Amino acid sequence: MTPPLSRPAPASRRILAHGFYETRNTLRNGEQLLVSIILPVLVLIGAHRLDIVSGTTSGGLSVPGIDVITPGVLALSVMASAFTGQGIAAGFERQYGVLAYLSTTPLGPTGLILGKAVAVVCVVVIQVVVIGAAGLMLGWQPDPGGLAWLSLVLILGATAFTALGLLLAGTVRAEATLALTNILWVLLGAAGGTVFPLDHDGPGALLLLLPSAALGEGLRAASIDGALAPVPALVLAGWSVLAVLAARRWFQWR
Repeated sequence: MTPPLSRPAPASRRILAHGFYETRNTLRNGEQLLVSIILPVLVLIGAHRLDIVSGTTSGGLSVPGIDVITPGVLALSVMASAFTGQGIAAGFERQYGVLAYLSTTPLGPTGLILGKAVAVVCVVVIQVVVIGAAGLMLGWQPDPGGLAWLSLVLILGATAFTALGLLLAGTVRAEATLALTNILWVLLGAAGGTVFPLDHDGPGALLLLLPSAALGEGLRAASIDGALAPVPALVLAGWSVLAVLAARRWFQWR
């Protein structure tokens, strides 16, 4: 008697299983843990200390307060997990043939991408808890009415940077993805309007179209003003759509 053929699990269970698997791998990876959580917390503490020093010396540095810094550091951490983390992981999976193999399993290409999205969401939740708790201990006072908008902007930012990370991973070599994602993370975090707000006047205002600036501006508006900033939200949505369309056109599984 021929044994009955086994059937794959439902799509939702396959996606969640893959997402939780990638989440565990991220949390076990010391380098990713350093970039995604530890470094942002150190940036938060360091910027807060600079704010204290600049506030107690005449003619000192002009450093934003903790209410401005904390949402900026949240933006930095989202970029680390969604862009740097997923980009590097997908780049090496592609080079070693893992992506091509998994795309032929019952998980499929769509399930694989959705599983990575689940992993990003799980890591972002952990980042928000850790960094938010650190910010609260340092005196951060977010507007309770803006927490829903904060969550929405976080989702838009995670979507945009995950798509950008996968686009990069699917079009260049893994070693180049490793270098480019780390360099761009540092540059966008330092001068791209992520942690520290950009000037809204003059030619520099064009930098506000960067996804890093849009994420930082959106999180600061939600946290400080308790409102949704429509332009940053539209910029993030635009980057998401463009990156997804570009990835569908040029992403290579091998």
